[in-house]
Amino acid sequence: MKTLFLSLLIIISLCVKTSAQKSGLSGKLVDSTSGKPLRMASVSLLTGADSSYVQSTITNGDGQFLLKNIRSGSFRVLITFIGYRNISRPVVVVENAQVDIGTIRMTEQTNTLNEVVIKQERAPITVKQDTVEFNAGSFKTQPNAQVEELLSKLPGMEVSRDGSIKSNGQPVVKVLVDGKPFFGNDPKMATRNLPADIVDKVQVYDQSSDQSQFSGMDDGNRERTINITIKKDKGKGYFGQNAAGAGRSADGSATRYLGKLNVNRFNNRNNGPGQQISLIGQANNLNQQNFTLGDLPTPGGGPAGAVTSGSSNNSPTNIIEIKAAGLNYRNEGSRLKWGKRPEMAASYFVNQAVTTTDQQSRRENILPKNAFITDQNNYSKNNQTTHRFNGRFDIPLDSMTSIRFTPNLSWQTSAYSGKINSRSYRMTGDSINSGNTKTGSTANNLTGYNNILLMRKFQREGRSLSLNINSQLSNGETDILNQSTNTLYDSSTVNPANVNWLDQLSDQDSHSFQNTAKLSFTELLSLSKKLGFTYTLSKNRNRSNRFAFDFNELTGLYDQENQALSNRSSSSFNTHQLGTVFQTNRLRYSYTIGFDVQRSELDVNNLSASSKANKYYTHLLPNALFSFTFPGSKTLKLQYRSRLTAPSISQLQPVADNTNPLNIRIGNTSLRPEYYNSVNLTFNESSVSGSKSIFFYTNLNQSENRINSSASISSEGIQTTKPVNTKGYLAVSSFLSIGRKIHPPNLTLNLMTNGSFTKSASLVNDRSNISKNIVLGQGIRLQSAYNGRFDYGAQAIISYQTATYTLLSQQNTAFWSQYATADLHWRLPLNFVLTSELTYNATSGRSAGYNQKFTLWNSALSWQFQKTKQAEIRLQAFDLFNQNRSLVRNTGDSYIEDVHSQVLKRYFLISFVYNLRKFGV
Repeated sequence: MKTLFLSLLIIISLCVKTSAQKSGLSGKLVDSTSGKPLRMASVSLLTGADSSYVQSTITNGDGQFLLKNIRSGSFRVLITFIGYRNISRPVVVVENAQVDIGTIRMTEQTNTLNEVVIKQERAPITVKQDTVEFNAGSFKTQPNAQVEELLSKLPGMEVSRDGSIKSNGQPVVKVLVDGKPFFGNDPKMATRNLPADIVDKVQVYDQSSDQSQFSGMDDGNRERTINITIKKDKGKGYFGQNAAGAGRSADGSATRYLGKLNVNRFNNRNNGPGQQISLIGQANNLNQQNFTLGDLPTPGGGPAGAVTSGSSNNSPTNIIEIKAAGLNYRNEGSRLKWGKRPEMAASYFVNQAVTTTDQQSRRENILPKNAFITDQNNYSKNNQTTHRFNGRFDIPLDSMTSIRFTPNLSWQTSAYSGKINSRSYRMTGDSINSGNTKTGSTANNLTGYNNILLMRKFQREGRSLSLNINSQLSNGETDILNQSTNTLYDSSTVNPANVNWLDQLSDQDSHSFQNTAKLSFTELLSLSKKLGFTYTLSKNRNRSNRFAFDFNELTGLYDQENQALSNRSSSSFNTHQLGTVFQTNRLRYSYTIGFDVQRSELDVNNLSASSKANKYYTHLLPNALFSFTFPGSKTLKLQYRSRLTAPSISQLQPVADNTNPLNIRIGNTSLRPEYYNSVNLTFNESSVSGSKSIFFYTNLNQSENRINSSASISSEGIQTTKPVNTKGYLAVSSFLSIGRKIHPPNLTLNLMTNGSFTKSASLVNDRSNISKNIVLGQGIRLQSAYNGRFDYGAQAIISYQTATYTLLSQQNTAFWSQYATADLHWRLPLNFVLTSELTYNATSGRSAGYNQKFTLWNSALSWQFQKTKQAEIRLQAFDLFNQNRSLVRNTGDSYIEDVHSQVLKRYFLISFVYNLRKFGV
């Protein structure tokens, strides 16, 4: 591993050294009429052959620009400035020479009647207020690549192996197509199912709520969003990628298969989107999902609040076989029966996932006087089917009033079966307990979400009134059969002191219904100042019933109700919230200051015990946002928010959940709502092209009544956990990214540094335990631009993590994780294409037998045919070294756990792939 990191550093040093020896290009821009210098104009250098992006800069206060480190060759200089006509000049650069193209006069762009419209050429990157816009044509991708491959080439963008996306260290929550949802709010549906060559622009911004966008008052609720716009010449026609393949594992024990259907019909109009229809299907047992897989909670799941550390590529911890199909329809601007120019988007998606989990784990449990270890084997299979419906309907009622209707519906069913074998023992090796548990369950869950937004503008500029009504429904039923044998040992650790048998059937049903209405009024005080008022009414009602029945040997039925494990409970959390916000917008800065007063009522009703608790709370919820734009594309944002979170019904219900008899969970009716303070700071500095960028992000969360765990562990090792409010919670995380272009060899270099600190309090046997977790990481990434023949990249990440505990300092731990990957796309003669990906994972400092060091090598050889090379036959090899594995460490408030999971091993697959491309029809 050290050799690999050293090699990457040597490559970077050589690249930097080479770039320092190359040529430069300079010039000056002035207005053609006045002769005044043009400041902040964009100057881009493109290759002469295919206009691929090389680098760019902006002019200084004197209108001058300088492009450095240019290799010799023929190029094209593209100059753009708002309000002026673009200028394109060919230029030839020779080695070790400074080329001065002199003073260039730009002409203002004026439009007169009957004037011929000149098509302007765009710069690679444009910054428009809070939006960064990438010109997709400036970032070359491989033929037949998907959108996520385009995103991985954009400055500041990270795409992990599971398809999740980060922009400058922040997770991307939504991916829109032409500003509208594509199969709901699942980002992977767009990034993994749409081809990169149809994309015109990629826009990245923080999207506020629909009501906030309408009123213009920033409420602080923002989501990192990507919007993909479609090229005009690709907006009418058919496209998609379809595939079928089969193969076997290397040992012959399993058959592998792949099927993919993707057909899109876009019929966009000249003035924007018209009609879009997409049909998607997928089936494989290769752990490949072109969508986000939503799981129902499984019985006996791991504890919440754990910090997970594994390989940096979000590798799978199980084997999943999936079948999926979906249809997306969008119609915009047509004259339908309602409204003048309504917009509608609707989708239906169904998937079936069979997840097989085979894990071995070792957990070190922390106790005040003595610690013990639990070794566990867990095998389970979960068959889950999910139906999703998403819709969005925009209906203008008149020129000043409109309504937006956004329904979402999801229905999930699952059949689960699992076996758990465990043994707990002291550090000396003396046995404490052992258990064998078989669990089977069936579940179904219906969730619904509906949002209605009524928007009204007035004749007075800046005055608006809006009403947002949000409803959320969840209804679930679960039947669990639990059969277990648990042996508790006495002090001799040889003779069992007690053997417990459990054969029990439990019926659980839960119901929640939340309605929230928010009324917002805004008034423009001046051109730069705005005042807003809001009133929010929220009612959240929950019900949970659990009935446990023991097996009756006389009747052979589960007809003996276990009163101690049965319970009916309900809760409600009602709030009245009144708020005001003041906003100022200036040329360089803006700020928002607001506060809400919230009166809340928490009712907890134990119907089985005929007891009820009613509590009232009053909270002040301040918020503030400050944004400043420095000269030279530098931005700073500072945000403070406070929020209140009510406990869930499962945390409140006072009944024991003995799905795992050695790890029992019980609710707490005395819980209070959680009150959080959070601060976010971001700083971004980048050139117009993104050839140089610095991004810094830090986040702080603090709470004095966070809901955490209180664990009581008996001498036999039986753990009973219930939630309690604790003080002193603090979490800080930071991310720093430094990026630049290296010319030659036309590479993008990114240095990424991250760190986090978490302090949390819990109780172990009624004694306070303060846990502290520190994570430090350093990464480096090199990515090339596709030149028609080669495309390659390399990345390396090293991280260090520590966990300390005040209750038992002997259990303090520290460990390292190392991750590196390299990929290659090579177009060979005779229409052959070779792709290869090498991944290295290594860990140290963990429990014996749970450290890892392995290399995963995947490779494929394709032969493309037909005139347009749309069809190909592909031979794929997965895990050529047969070393693939998964080792993950979880650290909680009272334990450290290492988990080893069985994953896919070496297999070979041959497939036929056809890329549908037929535009203009």
